Amino acid sequence: MEIISLKFVPQCSVVTWSRKLATKRLVPKRSNLLLSGVRKSRLVIRSGNSDGYVVGENDDLASIARRRISTSKVLIPGLPDESNGEVAARISHSHCEWKPKLRVHYEKAGCDNLDAPAVLFLPGFGVGSFHYEKQLTDLGRDYRVWAIDFLGQGLSLPTEDPTTMTEETSASEDKEPFWGFGDKTEPWADQLVFSLDLWRDQVQYFVEEVIGEPVYIAGNSLGGYVALYFAATHPHLIKGVTLLNATPFWGFFPNPVRSPKLARLFPWPGAFPLPARVKKITELVWQKISDPESIAEILKQVYTDHSTNVDKVFSRIVEVTQHPAAAASFASIMLAPGGQLSFSEALTRCKENNVQICLMYGREDPWVRPIWGKKIKKEIPNAPYYEISPAGHCPHDEVPEVVNYLMRGWIKHLESGGFEALPLLDDSEEDWEESSIGREIEFPRDGWKKAVNLWLYGSNSSFWRGVRESFRSSFTRVFGGKSA
Repeated sequence: MEIISLKFVPQCSVVTWSRKLATKRLVPKRSNLLLSGVRKSRLVIRSGNSDGYVVGENDDLASIARRRISTSKVLIPGLPDESNGEVAARISHSHCEWKPKLRVHYEKAGCDNLDAPAVLFLPGFGVGSFHYEKQLTDLGRDYRVWAIDFLGQGLSLPTEDPTTMTEETSASEDKEPFWGFGDKTEPWADQLVFSLDLWRDQVQYFVEEVIGEPVYIAGNSLGGYVALYFAATHPHLIKGVTLLNATPFWGFFPNPVRSPKLARLFPWPGAFPLPARVKKITELVWQKISDPESIAEILKQVYTDHSTNVDKVFSRIVEVTQHPAAAASFASIMLAPGGQLSFSEALTRCKENNVQICLMYGREDPWVRPIWGKKIKKEIPNAPYYEISPAGHCPHDEVPEVVNYLMRGWIKHLESGGFEALPLLDDSEEDWEESSIGREIEFPRDGWKKAVNLWLYGSNSSFWRGVRESFRSSFTRVFGGKSA
């Protein structure tokens, strides 16, 4: 058995087997896997010149060959463990005032790495920069890393009430507990709508004025859509885009720039103040979704591994819901028009501008199923598509060790002009694009070893096969079976 350590930080090891050690192949030739008599082989690690196997307990080598999944285990580092003397990057909190009364809150780490690439993370709906703590403390050791809160979310909520009440309303009604429920809009909040277009412009401001150079940008869920949208309209500010279970749709009402006549048919475009009918609906809906029990249930849905500690994420979400502007901001977000570009149109523009895209999806996501990632892969065949299992809607928080490992490898690949291989690849796997490559990824966590499965899908991997796999996985989950 060979144990080969890669020569860059953070280090990882690839454990594999080979018929002939003299060949020094990380992955055995496919023909060597066509052995039918070996079943239920256990992991064997021996020293010296002996061969070993890395085969699942219920797999045989022939079935592995048919799936074109190599029999190697990749050992990657865990998150920095300060109890063992490892140094984590320090996170600092800051804000910048983009527009009057609208402050952009952000967190940063690794800014002493002056010559390192800049990386920007965009959050999903309902969370903020705090959701990327595990990227900031880890990737911040090698890169300059930022994470922002979108306006209307996290700690980027308005600092004052965007509306005021008339004297008649104030005299006849008790004071509203929420900001944004008044009768008149303050001048600074005129035409303020928390929408895709606003967030795209916010990211542009942040990259140009705070970071000051092109960035690697990554976004989860809603943040993935915004990242792609920004890259489509400002490709000169982008070095690469990573989509983490990116939602392919947002905003269900017509955009006033794209469809002005159609947009006029809808009475409220998400601007302040909230109309009376919207106020009543918002109060009812907000009472339900801001309830801590509802928040806990949502987190339970989106995290596949329920052993993941989400206490800090839970408490931060609950804290944000207590802000007086949270309810009206939620209404503005949900009823805002769609962007000037659809997700598909943004993807097409990125393709035309040769924007580099990497896809990382949790296979067990109940909301944005991996089939959406495979659709993007079909449109951009050369984009590496990684699928992690078990992992849900937020793989960066559920399996941050794997996402950080992939992010490092992806950035290293682009920074080297493609000279460095993509994560999971080496020179012996030239034919990976014909199908897919799979690995068992193992890493330390809390004093234990944890393992997940990771696939890299090639350019010629069948789209409809991916549809079947996604359907089979959903079917088995619903009926209590094990995912395929």
